[in-house]
Amino acid sequence: MDQRPVSAAPAAKGPPSWKLAPPHDKLTQGMVVSGFSSLPTGRALFLEFQWPGVAKGGGGAWLKALRAVAPVTDADGRDPQAAALGFTCEGLRRMGLDANTLASFDRPFKEGMFQEDRLRRLGDRRGKDWMPTVIPDGPKWSGNTPLDDAAADPVAHAFAEDEAVTETRIVTPLTVHAVLFLYEKDEDAADGWCKRVGDALAPYQVAVVHHLPLELRLDERGIAREHFGFADGVSQPEPYEPGAVTLAGADAPKDPWNGVPLGEILMGHVNGHHEVAPGPVVPDTPAGRAAGLVPHPRGEGFLDLGLDGSYMVVRELRQYVTSFWKVLGESAAAISAADPAGSGHVDAKWLAERVIGRDLDGNLLCPVGVLPPDPYGGPANDFGFYDTDPHGLGCPMGSHVRRGNPRDGLAPKPADKQTLLDAANNHRILRRGRKYGPTIVDPLVDDHADRGLLFVCLNTDITRQFEFVQQTWMLNPNFATLADETDPLLGPAGTLTIPEEPLRRRIRVDTFVQMAGGEYFFLPSMPALAFLETL
Repeated sequence: MDQRPVSAAPAAKGPPSWKLAPPHDKLTQGMVVSGFSSLPTGRALFLEFQWPGVAKGGGGAWLKALRAVAPVTDADGRDPQAAALGFTCEGLRRMGLDANTLASFDRPFKEGMFQEDRLRRLGDRRGKDWMPTVIPDGPKWSGNTPLDDAAADPVAHAFAEDEAVTETRIVTPLTVHAVLFLYEKDEDAADGWCKRVGDALAPYQVAVVHHLPLELRLDERGIAREHFGFADGVSQPEPYEPGAVTLAGADAPKDPWNGVPLGEILMGHVNGHHEVAPGPVVPDTPAGRAAGLVPHPRGEGFLDLGLDGSYMVVRELRQYVTSFWKVLGESAAAISAADPAGSGHVDAKWLAERVIGRDLDGNLLCPVGVLPPDPYGGPANDFGFYDTDPHGLGCPMGSHVRRGNPRDGLAPKPADKQTLLDAANNHRILRRGRKYGPTIVDPLVDDHADRGLLFVCLNTDITRQFEFVQQTWMLNPNFATLADETDPLLGPAGTLTIPEEPLRRRIRVDTFVQMAGGEYFFLPSMPALAFLETL
């Protein structure tokens, strides 16, 4: 597998990448260990099962047809093309997975991303209204998960004796039951592969209802940039587990800054709370054992459907590039007019870098410029905020990267640095997204093209990892020492405080990113995929 960070030049020798040891390498989807940077062209195919109701048999037959034209890639080495596959809860139900097995999945996955309270926590919806961080008229697609029994609770409760709880089911125009990622060397190969996949699935009433062309193009400096122009994929967690994760041919050690137990990414392994990350189970049957499922270590009579699988968060995020650069240019002009003597260094680029927290090439901002590169010439990733920039004079407290991973920066005193770093690492997510849509020719001239980021991340505890980061760090108006500010890149229109000497600056930020669709998916292991074929 190609696990080089996407910000590294293809000719440069970067740091060694972690790998899964046998047998886990052949049991895990390749997406877990690789962003497939050697395959720059990608496609995201969003699938709907169009047969009526729940399949009474043969609900997994389409997977056999898919395997013939687009076999899902495992994690045992680099491949000339690659594929990854995830399922929504409703998709698994429609395929015929039994109710008891579905009940063993994590609650956020069962409820879906568009459950009413969950949308509120993610900053997407309040009451009956979509927030400004969602595209006009609401998202285009989701899993359209049915409400469960808890959505209507007629039982009287203390302090609300006369009030019945009734939840609103929120639906989107398109229903997605599964998502298939394809990675190829060029556009022609990707288009031909998509055509073969669509033709193979059509007889099974599996339709591609939405698709996105994904891209991971390196510029002349060997850097993959998102649409605003910044290096992407710079900082990732580094998993470890003796006997399961290797680095340079030996057991991967715990990285002091970014190390996380493998159970933060894969079910069935020990997580950051020293517990085995829970996953779904199925009754012990000959079909399950033939597929390669193993007995669950704590569930007598059950097989482990979750082992070496993960939960995958997918959000289609539309980016407004011209608005981003124009608004920051206007803010720079306003600062220059108000403080002509002390603002000669302030321009749109300077402000944009403080919105992100890194310079355009991915180097972290610090009070004296940027951190020195790592030994391989790439952006440094082994650092804490407490010692390098405790007051945000380089990388602002409310910047995108500081909110996304505060490291030890929230520690109130030196003795708490390690505790806060460990706590922050218990919320890490492994990102596997790519940009979609054409690269804008002139960032200051709006071509009205649909472009953005297909955000994809893997985690084993959606509530503690992805949702915590989104609600408690990204969208928290009182994050760190701030008041009434949210993430300046992903949040709604507001302000960003930029500490400087002798006085801080506050700039206006607009809504630069809007959610166009999203859902929670189960990324099964290779044996679990084989079992789903038998439904």
